[in-house]
Amino acid sequence: MKKLGIFLSFLALAGAVAYFWLGEKPSTPEKSGKSQPPVPVAVAQAVARDMPVTLEMVGRGEAYETVTLKSRVDGQVLAVPFTEGKSVAAGELLIRLDPADFQAKVRQAEANLARDQALHNKARADVARYQSLLEQQFVSQEKVAEMRATAEAAAATVNADQAALDLARQQLAHCAIRAPFAGVVGARLAHPGASVKINETELAVINRVRPLYVSFAAPEKHLPAIQAARARGGLEVAIRLPGEKQVIAAGKVVFLDNAVDAATATLRMKAEISNNSANADSHLAPGQFLAVSLRLDTLRDAVTVPAEAVQQGPDGSFVYVLDGEGGAKLRKVVVAQVRDGLAAIGEGLAGGETVVIDGHSRLTPGAKVKVKEAK
Repeated sequence: MKKLGIFLSFLALAGAVAYFWLGEKPSTPEKSGKSQPPVPVAVAQAVARDMPVTLEMVGRGEAYETVTLKSRVDGQVLAVPFTEGKSVAAGELLIRLDPADFQAKVRQAEANLARDQALHNKARADVARYQSLLEQQFVSQEKVAEMRATAEAAAATVNADQAALDLARQQLAHCAIRAPFAGVVGARLAHPGASVKINETELAVINRVRPLYVSFAAPEKHLPAIQAARARGGLEVAIRLPGEKQVIAAGKVVFLDNAVDAATATLRMKAEISNNSANADSHLAPGQFLAVSLRLDTLRDAVTVPAEAVQQGPDGSFVYVLDGEGGAKLRKVVVAQVRDGLAAIGEGLAGGETVVIDGHSRLTPGAKVKVKEAK
């Protein structure tokens, strides 16, 4: 009986398996003839327009002129009348050293000059007197020559005294340290009472920021395009703050280094902001990070679409183009330039065609689409 029960259980299990495989299965939507609903998408039309070809880089502001002020004489700081961080005019007094010692040297040099000038005048008078006596044959020719030598020595002494006086006056003038050019002065590096050594002690730094240089480095692979653009009439740049779209200054490249940096494979360049009023309030500073757009060329009548229309696949860039029958076809394209939210298509698209700019994630080649109304 026990064996009979096991046999009957086996037959029941086999029957259940057979019913599962051979019985009727529920129909799927595809087999029942139901079609997928259209995919809602947003579209835009390809437009032909001129589009600049630019190279985007990061640069730094660089002072047009910069100098670290140092004293040309040893002395002691008497006053520092400038205000830190303010604009100064050319020739404006920035630092004054104690002039007492140098004023005394000037008076000493003036006294020496006066004394030796008097001796020179006496020697010249002696030469004239002895020349008259020589004509009367009261003195010898040798005595007259001796008087002339004395007069010439006195004249040389006067010239030496004059040079010493000029030097003393120059040293006295060096006690007043002035701005060599108009610019912005930095922090005080010396204060009243501090001793300074000639050409050693740093007193202040002044930068000329109007106009301003912007230095940047371009990858060496763009060197042929840069040279070609330069040959066509110059290289222009647009300056923006990092992360901003608004152009705050424009300029022209004034310097290309004479060699590519082997360590970084870049070519150092420098542009001058052409419009001084662009930095009239000195809001651009030396050392500041800036976004630089270097214009290399202009694509004439380029087919452009919104940049979001271009998608990336395993075979490169592609777009979905409406076929006029309510469907969207995948088409491979070559992107020539992307700028300000627009992509210039070099190959694969014609002006006037309609491309999908939103809804790509649900699209497949040949799928039906439904154009969403623009907001």
